[in-house]
Amino acid sequence: MVRTSKDRIAAHHEKKQQLRQGGGPERAAKQHAEGKLTARERIGALVDRDTFQEMGLFAQHRGLLFGMADKPLPADGVVTGSATVNGRTVHIASQDFTVAGGSAGEVHGFKIADAMKTSITTGTPFVFINDSGGARVQEGVGSLAGYARVFYHNTLLSGVVPQVSLICGPCAGGAAYSPALTDFIIQTRYAYMFITGPAVIRQVTGEIISPEQLGGARAQMNASGVVHFIAENDGDAVKICKRLLAFLPSNNMEDPPRVEPDKRHFYNAELNTIVPDEPKLPYDVRDIITRIVDRGDFMEVHKEFARNIVVGFGRLVGRTIGIIANQPSVLAGALDINASDKAARFIRFCNAFNIPLVTLVDVPGFLPGIDQEHNGIIRHGAKLLFAYSAATVPKITLVIRKAYGGGYIAMCSKELGADRVLAWPTAEIAVMGAEGAAEIVFRREISAADDQDQRRRELIDEYRETFSTPYVSAGARLVDDIIEPAETRGVLAAVLDTLVTKRELRPHKKHGNIPL
Repeated sequence: MVRTSKDRIAAHHEKKQQLRQGGGPERAAKQHAEGKLTARERIGALVDRDTFQEMGLFAQHRGLLFGMADKPLPADGVVTGSATVNGRTVHIASQDFTVAGGSAGEVHGFKIADAMKTSITTGTPFVFINDSGGARVQEGVGSLAGYARVFYHNTLLSGVVPQVSLICGPCAGGAAYSPALTDFIIQTRYAYMFITGPAVIRQVTGEIISPEQLGGARAQMNASGVVHFIAENDGDAVKICKRLLAFLPSNNMEDPPRVEPDKRHFYNAELNTIVPDEPKLPYDVRDIITRIVDRGDFMEVHKEFARNIVVGFGRLVGRTIGIIANQPSVLAGALDINASDKAARFIRFCNAFNIPLVTLVDVPGFLPGIDQEHNGIIRHGAKLLFAYSAATVPKITLVIRKAYGGGYIAMCSKELGADRVLAWPTAEIAVMGAEGAAEIVFRREISAADDQDQRRRELIDEYRETFSTPYVSAGARLVDDIIEPAETRGVLAAVLDTLVTKRELRPHKKHGNIPL
């Protein structure tokens, strides 16, 4: 029987419909019963309506063993293509758990890598939605080749286009390294991510542990710091991704998108009283941040990890800025290993994508202790020094209260390349706190006094007023201006307008050797 063109077109449409159903209605229903969306539903929720262009719908694995020759897998278990998100193009790969558990074989990995290659050639962000049972063991080493190609392209994309990973299901074994190579990871509460699973751990150590305990969102945010955002469900993960992308440029050759400037509230009297008069009392630095950024809109990154430092994105007169701030309500804002890593990584991302840095300083120094020393605080703290020194984007530093010792230097001091250093009148900039310094400088005078406690307090106040005030640093040109706290938003906006065209040339080299 001769098939007409009409027959062929009808058959073509039917085949496409079948492939787009993935593993079929029953498996889709199972996804929904577990509170999860399907691969295509996740894409549909993320992208602008009717903009998704699929690539590789008809792709098929080449496996011949273990019954694979007679087992076609729709789209080989991963949906790839391009679309627009809020009007800007992105490239996407979304693993389909309804097809062989989203297992990754050679073609599966190559499809993802192809989408990544197109992402880099077009200068557009890449979003990878993970939901996979892991390597497709029936394909043997071919599946490892697919993974390796993805890792290689993650590295090529790094610093060229933003990469965002959504963990919406299992992401175990070698698969976890692709998200780890991306810029941001968003994990849902019911998803998990780990290298070695509970079964292997039980076999080796006898320890019984659940997937959630091992690699749930809380574990990977609070303990390991692998995850940057925690989402309630797939829909929430998509919302976080869309909000994040709105702050970022499409590639490293562009400036971040500028929205309608918010020119309100340049004077905020609340900032004059927000820092306690007692220097040892805590406060939440986010109360300052939300009074500085446009419309109080601050997107905190790594919120539950290394909470003694706060990092995230905001806007100032419509321009995206990256904010790094000590958090006095946690460890008094001292820098430790995890805080140094967290801030350094964020700084390097902002520098790669032309996002100006605003640093808010209230730091008593680096956290002391044998655990910190033995676990490498010198090496990790050096990452923060390296990241700030290497950054060529506009760098604005505001000293709010304490800025002591090595912590003062590490939080983008003038000599670390800050373009503008501002201070509030409450700032104390010194080698160490007045209490400790007075004990050293005035040790004999305190010992000789009849009332040692009274004399100690007097000398502490004398030291603070003589050496720790911002006027001393301003006199040495280490502080450019001392401003009223209420004027902070207006002053920062004016400084950013001045620095936005900054260009800085550095010695030619492949790259520096950051102390990893």
